[in-house]
Amino acid sequence: MIEPPIRTQRAERRQVAALCWRRGTAGLEVLLVTSRESRRWVTPKGGRMPGLTDAQAAAAEALEEAGVEGVVVEPPLGTFRYLKWLKRGEARWCVVSLYALEVTVEHATWQEQHERERRWMSAEQAATSVSEPDLAEIIRGFSI
Repeated sequence: MIEPPIRTQRAERRQVAALCWRRGTAGLEVLLVTSRESRRWVTPKGGRMPGLTDAQAAAAEALEEAGVEGVVVEPPLGTFRYLKWLKRGEARWCVVSLYALEVTVEHATWQEQHERERRWMSAEQAATSVSEPDLAEIIRGFSI
């Protein structure tokens, strides 16, 4: 059986994400969440938000998707790309600006807790857990 070609839209979608981190007993720890549909490990991310800076929007995504709050820093650590599959069966490239967010509050309950799992891990474990090579490189290069 021949698979149909992947249809992609031309314009890349711009998104923001938070690299949520803390100082753990063994050093730097990174918080990842599972995506809702594919259940792969990702950073909290979403679209840019009117009225908020991109860093503030990344912090809002961290609260919604991972239930954490903290101090977010500009400028972004870097950018990465990934292919987002839309419900219509089309794919669209997204370019994501990643902002460091030092976690100061971790809520026991949060908006998407029944849709996602969250997990603290070492930076190296986080880098090997994500699917995007550019994101893994940014995580490996991050230091406190």
